[in-house]
Amino acid sequence: MNDVENQLALIKRGADELLIEAELVEKLNSGRPLRIKAGFDPTAPDLHLGHTVLINKLRHFQDLGHHVMFLIGDFTGMIGDPTGKNATRPPLSREQILENAKTYQAQVFKILDPEKTEISFNSTWFEPLGAAGMIKLAAHYTVARMLERDDFHKRYTSGQSIAVHEFLYPLCQGYDSVAMKADVELGGTDQKFNLLVGRELQKHYGQPAQCVLMMPLLEGLDGVNKMSKSLGNYIGIAEAPREIFGKLMSVSDELMWRYYELLSFRPDAEIARFKVDVAEGRNPRDVKVLLAQEIVARFHSRCDAEEALADFEARFQRGAIPDDIPEVSLSAGPSGLPIAQVLKQAGLTPSTSDALRMIEQGGVRADGEKVADRGLILAAGTTVVLQVGKRKYARVMLT
Repeated sequence: MNDVENQLALIKRGADELLIEAELVEKLNSGRPLRIKAGFDPTAPDLHLGHTVLINKLRHFQDLGHHVMFLIGDFTGMIGDPTGKNATRPPLSREQILENAKTYQAQVFKILDPEKTEISFNSTWFEPLGAAGMIKLAAHYTVARMLERDDFHKRYTSGQSIAVHEFLYPLCQGYDSVAMKADVELGGTDQKFNLLVGRELQKHYGQPAQCVLMMPLLEGLDGVNKMSKSLGNYIGIAEAPREIFGKLMSVSDELMWRYYELLSFRPDAEIARFKVDVAEGRNPRDVKVLLAQEIVARFHSRCDAEEALADFEARFQRGAIPDDIPEVSLSAGPSGLPIAQVLKQAGLTPSTSDALRMIEQGGVRADGEKVADRGLILAAGTTVVLQVGKRKYARVMLT
């Protein structure tokens, strides 16, 4: 794929917004490899599939022959990105950041070609910048412009506190683009303000403004909220093969297509064919299996994917789970919901005492595994297939 039209088709696949397309076409027409940047603050030790939406897009750029720069925000991670937060987020220590960064480097090469990837740490340019340089950088942006950002504006108008250091985060992210001479920066839709700050700062420093490619935020297993470890609705790429496979098989048939668009490397035409097949009567579970195998193979191996499928079939299909089991959404609250309450509210048992009795008798299964703990608590963000006896099933999503 060398011509610009074909490059644009791959670049825009699954994307939410591209700013500014005409500028990107001009950059692509130059014929030189573009410098593609995406930054990740290592605020948790492991990546989940939500993070890989951007990394997959970096891989698309690599496949097109462009220079990919994976930025680890070891400096900005200590500030804490306030994007989407309604309160000041506590920064992490340098030790926590560096420990998490080690796992990031190992995990991204499950997707990116290590021979074609530049790994950078933004402390490389921020530590030499010093206090004087940071003050000079801050002079390029006004408080009024900062308060145009949605989350800052909401907190300011509602009387919630905004710490001064939070204003530094968009500036630092923007300056990353200056230091890296980025032609294109990738980010989620919640990063739009920060990404545009990068364009403005590049102009201040006499550089051509980067184009901005925004990817949608991947919904978690609950199908509602953004995939997040704090909500428990995530699929970690370092999880065991059978866990990844089982979690992917638990997503709704509707959400499956979203996952295909943002996570699969299959051609668009093949995914479109799958949709036609399902519309014509093919069991969507068969198509979901193909996605689950692809993802497991990417982060583990093809052999692991085959074993995960065999394990899944042994646990589920042998029990002949119906295709049309009811889906139930329950509110778990901040402390989760006891299993007996879940069974009752999902209509699988008439009462909590009956639920406890069925657990004691070994008649309750969660994702094919026998439930032995009467005190089991299911957290918000969990999606689980519950079975009581031989014939009662429900796919329960806890919010």
